Amino acid sequence: MMFLIVDNSPTMRRIVINTLKTFGWNDFEEASDGAEALKILDSTPIDFVITEWNMPNMNGLELTQYIRNHPRYNQMPILMVTTRGLKEDIIEALKAKVSNYIVKPFTPQVLKEKIESIMESTNKK
Repeated sequence: MMFLIVDNSPTMRRIVINTLKTFGWNDFEEASDGAEALKILDSTPIDFVITEWNMPNMNGLELTQYIRNHPRYNQMPILMVTTRGLKEDIIEALKAKVSNYIVKPFTPQVLKEKIESIMESTNKK
């Protein structure tokens, strides 16, 4: 499974990647914002997007909306991992159809559980 990790913080991308590696997922691409992520989506077969909300150029919510409105990508799992923990923010992200949502900080186990939950629900469709 190929993951696309989208976050403007190189440190946070590294944390997510190291967590993925811990659980045996070793294929990933990185992007520092949504605009860069779109270029990768167009050139690399991606199976799962993990994105931050707060980024320059194109934020994670805009990226999610683009993916959901694009026929080629609209079924792609999207996990939003962000510091935005207000109920209104979570509702807005869910309306944009993120597959699931994690508020930072998070534990490796929470990330693993959310990914597995999304994968299970995606495979049932």
